[in-house]
Amino acid sequence: MTAVATPVLAVVGRPNVGKSTLVNRLIGRREAVVQDVPGVTRDRVSYDAHWNGRAFTVVDTGGWDPDARGLAERIKAQAEIAVSLADAVLFVVDATVGTTDADEAVVRVLRRSGKPVVLTANKVDDLRGEAEAATLWNLGLGEPHAVSALHGRGSGDLLDAILDALPEAPEETDAPPGGPRRVAIVGKPNVGKSSLLNKLAREDRVVVDDAAGTTVDPVDELVSLGGRTWRFIDTAGIRKRIKEASGHEYYASLRTNAAIERAEVCVMVVDASQPLSEQDQRIITTVAETGRALVIAFNKWDLVDEERRHFIAREVERDLVRVQWAPRVNITALTGWHVDKLVPALDGALGGWETRISTGQLNSFLGRLVAEHPHPVRGGKQAKIMFATQAGTAPPTFVLFTSGPLEASYVRFVERRLREDFGFVGSPVHLQVRARAKRDRR
Repeated sequence: MTAVATPVLAVVGRPNVGKSTLVNRLIGRREAVVQDVPGVTRDRVSYDAHWNGRAFTVVDTGGWDPDARGLAERIKAQAEIAVSLADAVLFVVDATVGTTDADEAVVRVLRRSGKPVVLTANKVDDLRGEAEAATLWNLGLGEPHAVSALHGRGSGDLLDAILDALPEAPEETDAPPGGPRRVAIVGKPNVGKSSLLNKLAREDRVVVDDAAGTTVDPVDELVSLGGRTWRFIDTAGIRKRIKEASGHEYYASLRTNAAIERAEVCVMVVDASQPLSEQDQRIITTVAETGRALVIAFNKWDLVDEERRHFIAREVERDLVRVQWAPRVNITALTGWHVDKLVPALDGALGGWETRISTGQLNSFLGRLVAEHPHPVRGGKQAKIMFATQAGTAPPTFVLFTSGPLEASYVRFVERRLREDFGFVGSPVHLQVRARAKRDRR
């Protein structure tokens, strides 16, 4: 397998000029969360793009307000970092508004950066809009490329200009097969997911604020841990069921679910200082049903006193009984306390997720199990497990061939004994029952 370091394009501009809509147009798919209100995008989020046989990376950023304070100031800082790391910058201006003082302030920063800048006048839907776009020549950044991100007008010419500004990709280099292990950080809003990613990355990679729901788009970051490279994905906090969400929350939930499916293992971040909620349990169930390995991180452990620890132990026994197989680690993401314990927990979960048992071992185990604990007799009949095989790994999936239907409680008993004998730490185990068809005695 080969890896190519693709050139990077940072997309910057004031809030609500249509950057994320334009990003979706450039990459040819709807990935960036879009809503007609300012401030939906907050972190710098990377997407793969291709045009005319060339690959490049597009980095969407939050709205750049030079006079920002609080959360908006941290969003602006992420945009500045994106510019410093990029090979070229796409500066987006709203043609219907024209040049503002904020735009001119951003231009001064871009000039100091020394990076090639492609100026884009967005929301140009007709000839009148093109005339308005022409006034942007006065910014001194060269020709303004008139586009309509919403309708696609002028996007082809803009992509050609972007390729002219970006350097050619370097030669392909050998890379180890498989790539970094993919880890999704999930949980409800404001439990410390972004703080954990920043601590792991050893930089302020994502915006952190006390306001719940700060992260909207999933943020990928390559992180070196335990001498290896991992791909961590910070996700939006799942606030409610997708059917009940609206606006950008709805699309953020969809992308969080897609991030879970794209991951190999999920780190479920729980606020240890608060009781386990129905939301926490629902997210954990989603991860298990999706078939991903799972590690549960009890964050904010520095806020937990002896009394709370007692209640946590009871909550784990009562509310996490279905995922007792998931490793648990106690951490404080803000200070980094015990964050290093995530690596052995992740390794253990991935090991369990990829465990394979030979058919001989499996059937020898089931033979002993059925002899000691046969299926209950129901209606004068007793179902028997005749044969079993492991159909796959990631997660471990087994098919039980039986003489009749098995009760759900007995299937759970078989799973529990499988875990006792073979481990499967950190991984869901899927058991499929195939009962022998009844013979037609006509």
